Amino acid sequence: MAKKGNKKKELSRIANLTKGFFKENPIFVFLLGMCPALAVTSSMETGLGMGILVIVVLTSSNIVISLIKNLIPEQVRVPSFIVIIATFVTIIEMLTQAFALDLYNALGIFLPLIVVNCLILGRAEAFASKNGPVASALDGLGMGIGFMLALILIGFTREVLATGAVAYGVYLPLGIEGSLINIDSYVLSMDVFVGPAGGFIVIGLWLAMFQAFSNRNTRKKADARKRWIEEKKHQAAERKRKKAMKEAGETS
Repeated sequence: MAKKGNKKKELSRIANLTKGFFKENPIFVFLLGMCPALAVTSSMETGLGMGILVIVVLTSSNIVISLIKNLIPEQVRVPSFIVIIATFVTIIEMLTQAFALDLYNALGIFLPLIVVNCLILGRAEAFASKNGPVASALDGLGMGIGFMLALILIGFTREVLATGAVAYGVYLPLGIEGSLINIDSYVLSMDVFVGPAGGFIVIGLWLAMFQAFSNRNTRKKADARKRWIEEKKHQAAERKRKKAMKEAGETS
């Protein structure tokens, strides 16, 4: 029994970690953090950089809030959460300025604005303030990774459509610079995707694809449940028929 309980707990933790990847993706499902999703995804690398910073802040703040949640008065709960988040944002802002100056300059005002990111405050209020540190850490890590993957996907699409290439080492301190892909085509030189309009278009397209996939899965589950119900009805009717035949045989 203990072994079964441990396995169930482990599966629960895995589900808690992975839920933000697709099923509860912050951007493509809940539409949280749309401001940085539009503003810092003109290239894949800036999206990746923002995603990493959000993971650090979200995971760290979730852990601290879950540890001190019982010490925070109800009247100042949200302001306290903001102070904790702002502390971690200040730390990562100074570290980014010291070790990744190009990324710091590229993110600009959107780096300190992580403090008011709906995703981070939302997870603090909805999850970290009601759960333990381990579960909160997994939640923060999973949601942060889901957010980062969405930014990478948007940034990759916009950069390819705008330049035909995906560069690395330009903003992140990797020590080397180059291109993951480099396609020389006049079709992949649409400057509109560098600006805000391109961000809206790309996010809209990916949202449509995620929604279509989600609707397809929902229909599959509904059809499977309908077949299961019909099968149960058939089995019940068959049992009733056999019982009636048996009673008729006994009567005769």
